[in-house]
Amino acid sequence: MSAHHCVSSASCGPHWHLINWRYCHQRVKKLQLRIAKATQGQQRRKVKILQRMLTRSFSAKVLAVKRVTENTGRKTPGVDGEIWQHPEAKWSAIARLRRTGYKPRPLRRIYILKANGKRRPLGIPTILDRAMQALYLLALEPVSEVSADPNSYGFRPMRSTADAIEQVFIACGKKASAEWIMEGDIKGCFDNLSHDWLLSHIPMDRLILRKWLTSGYCEKGSFYHTIAGTPQGGIISPTLMNMALDGLQSRLDERFPSTTVEGRRAKIHLVRYADDFVITRDTQELLCNDIMPVVCGFLAERGLTLSPEKTQIVHIRQGFDVLGQNIRKYSGKLLIKPSNANLKTFLHKVRAIIEKNKSAPAWLLISLLNPVIRRWANYHRHVVAKKTFSYVDHQIWLKLWQWCVRRHPKKGKRWVQHKYFTSCGMRNWVFNGIDAEKRKYTLFKADSTPIKRHTKIKAISTPYDLRWETYFEQRQDYMLENAIWGKKRVLSIWRKQGSRCPMCQQRITHETGWNIHHKVMKIMGGGDELSNQVLLHPNCHRQLHSGETGSHSFTGLIKA
Repeated sequence: MSAHHCVSSASCGPHWHLINWRYCHQRVKKLQLRIAKATQGQQRRKVKILQRMLTRSFSAKVLAVKRVTENTGRKTPGVDGEIWQHPEAKWSAIARLRRTGYKPRPLRRIYILKANGKRRPLGIPTILDRAMQALYLLALEPVSEVSADPNSYGFRPMRSTADAIEQVFIACGKKASAEWIMEGDIKGCFDNLSHDWLLSHIPMDRLILRKWLTSGYCEKGSFYHTIAGTPQGGIISPTLMNMALDGLQSRLDERFPSTTVEGRRAKIHLVRYADDFVITRDTQELLCNDIMPVVCGFLAERGLTLSPEKTQIVHIRQGFDVLGQNIRKYSGKLLIKPSNANLKTFLHKVRAIIEKNKSAPAWLLISLLNPVIRRWANYHRHVVAKKTFSYVDHQIWLKLWQWCVRRHPKKGKRWVQHKYFTSCGMRNWVFNGIDAEKRKYTLFKADSTPIKRHTKIKAISTPYDLRWETYFEQRQDYMLENAIWGKKRVLSIWRKQGSRCPMCQQRITHETGWNIHHKVMKIMGGGDELSNQVLLHPNCHRQLHSGETGSHSFTGLIKA
């Protein structure tokens, strides 16, 4: 497709900020729906043709560049040190996304510290390789979503850890549910996936896939070849991993039909999030002798094995930890609570922030603590966490009191109380501070987070089927409302706009992010009233401000 279809006419010629994003989204979505439909009909040749059309289209290329220049890793370079920050660099990058002559660069290897003290290797591709992966992911994701296991929740659009935890509750919460649980973890899943298996079973351009898998990595100035695995850090890697692990549910269904010889229903449930999974069964012996060999055989075909350290078989009354939650039955009642390990890690992080800021003003310390506390509380707000929240608030208060007393060793406790603590509504002893501009900051209380049970996504739903379009729109609204429940102003503007960006008419979600734009700029006399504010996608906001915004009204800019 030629670029002029997606670029507005202007005297200055084609430019990144003149792209018609609404058309690009519609064009790509239409091709993705056709790919998904062909996959469901097992029309492999048609899938291949449509994927080739998508990866060569201008619309898909600009969306791929947009993704890698707006995500959290946009400022992290690869081995070439290149990043695309300016519109000119983004526009010129579109022409570089072509199959002919493409050769990926080695990954830049770094390590991140895990909770158990070990280091996890992370490979960072160059910005060009990330854009190519994003481009081919647009063509591969419809296939992976249509063929995915119903209760797989990791690295999939519109699915989260809360969905996985809720499905575990459904599988284990009934009185007649299976009581023995196999909690499995795959050893080095990203690092050990078989290249031969991926090249034989992943429905995408094999030449491009082989180049990515064998690109190698650089560490401390030395180059190393890769003979197995997919880079943990690449955009397309989570989808490749999911496609490799999909099929375990059908393998279990074939081996153990829905009814046993005695006519009783087999209590086998599989819930997977990335490389962590939970399988339920009636007895410990059946898990060890029946389920374990099937799982090990399935993984062996893909070059994978179970981690002996993290894989265990436990009774539901003993309980087990998964995804930061502890799942256990107490006198026949299943309760899900934040796990002790997760709680300990969180408190250690909060205390470390306080220790590192012994001389910082109170308002700055609060601005550092609030996002951490709010993020942790929001993650656990769907489970039985009210007592844990109160305990966390008390532990943070104890550390903050120690911080206050240390700063003023010659002052009395009542003086310290009046300086750093205040009352807010029904709450006393609320840590607060005031900055140089007389703005007041108060510490967020985890206990103020309301406990609300999560509504799980329907397992069979897919965003690449028009029959589910209305459902996913409602789902996006539900997820964003939960994400911004404490931001009343943002939620009010978002609802007023019908949850869509006025510039590109695409939905504003938690993943896309948003910026608040003033229709009449403050320097031109505009205020902060709701009628003067609108939510825009970050890229649309930049696009709007790229022109002479001072001489045009907001409505005129939208229509331009």
